[in-house]
Amino acid sequence: MRIGIIDYGMGNLFSVEQALKRLGVDVTVTADRAQLDAMDALILPGVGAFPDAMKRLHDAGLTSFIESTKKPLLGICLGMQLLFEESDEVAYTKGLGIFSGRITKFQKIPRIPHMGWNDLQFAQMPNWLTSLQEERFVYFVHSFYASELKREELVAFADYYDVQVPGIVAKNNFTGMQFHPEKSGQFGLFLLQQWLEGVKQC
Repeated sequence: MRIGIIDYGMGNLFSVEQALKRLGVDVTVTADRAQLDAMDALILPGVGAFPDAMKRLHDAGLTSFIESTKKPLLGICLGMQLLFEESDEVAYTKGLGIFSGRITKFQKIPRIPHMGWNDLQFAQMPNWLTSLQEERFVYFVHSFYASELKREELVAFADYYDVQVPGIVAKNNFTGMQFHPEKSGQFGLFLLQQWLEGVKQC
């Protein structure tokens, strides 16, 4: 299986690449559309601010490619947020519009960013997830979160000071994980492996 990691200059590329390699996957890190189009599935990572990331994707000519791809695509952290319609981070910015909803900042809570381990609660099971482990803790690092999303697109969430933080979203061939599966120990790697197994069935 060949997985393409979309390199637009704002990703946690190394850690994601190494996690995939540990799972026995052939990984290509590139911004070249032709190479990405030859992959079995894609991963959109991300670290940094939403407006900067959207500008880099646009400058690299990757926005329309991502919006129109029929390949399984997994967005991680900021990469998940970019898949939503819009964001309030720094300045109002339009996103890729795959998922309904907006990215907004945590308000009136004692600790920002949301950093550390949190328990995932599952609202539903996507078609690529066949089972769950008893321990479901994953690692988050973010100050903005997805809000106003459609309930049918929410797979799992974490409670953070009475805020329901979307942790996994899914729609058609797109999946998003707000946490870092590659840094989330055994359960994070389990989720990555399950998603990869789902790719094989496509």
